[in-house]
Amino acid sequence: MAANGESQKTEVSRHQEVGHKSLLQSDALYQYILETSVYPREPESMKELRELTAKHPWNIMTTSADEGQFLNMILKLINAKNTMEIGVYTGYSLLATALALPEDGKILAMDINRENYELGLPVIQKAGVAHKIEFREGPALPVLDQMILDEKNHGSYDFIFVDADKDNYINYHKRLIDLIKVGGLIGYDNTLWNGSVVAPPDAPLRKYVRYYRDFVLELNKALAADPRIEICMLPVGDGITLCRRIS
Repeated sequence: MAANGESQKTEVSRHQEVGHKSLLQSDALYQYILETSVYPREPESMKELRELTAKHPWNIMTTSADEGQFLNMILKLINAKNTMEIGVYTGYSLLATALALPEDGKILAMDINRENYELGLPVIQKAGVAHKIEFREGPALPVLDQMILDEKNHGSYDFIFVDADKDNYINYHKRLIDLIKVGGLIGYDNTLWNGSVVAPPDAPLRKYVRYYRDFVLELNKALAADPRIEICMLPVGDGITLCRRIS
């Protein structure tokens, strides 16, 4: 019994390490999901980009494979055509989106680092979906502010995915709510922030997790109180909150 207890303790410790992309009870259960329903259906281009990204020193920033599959299905279910992505990294979620959109679908993709995007760009080009993407390098807020000035942009987006600087999530939401159409979806990534949203004050957290936790908590509280949207928080990846605009 002691040996078994020690084994369980080791697994829990390993599972709770900061950066783990799953909030499930065990690594084995998460691996089961990946090997049973995600990897067998993962497009070859997404697999190639996932494996390429795994070699990058900042690979923890990538969208998990199960979340990529989830986004791809959501986009198809809502028949999305005009979309936006804030925070691109090497483009795994961007590729999942591009593959789900119709041939004339569009993605406005914004990130402060073009170098990371260009790492995955050859894979996106080989997949035949690069023409759907308009990439803009730099902070997204000035771009959003400019877009809001033109009323033709209001309510013009079917889906928007945000996986960027957590300290600006509230600022993004204030602007994106005008750009998403009524009935459209905004997806905010990392809204469970490695489970730290329920961690006690003295919990041993890495500095960046502790720093951004308050911003994530602020966003979650604001979304729950926003009467303009319906929300659904899901423990996929590191937590994703879907917001459907209703007014």
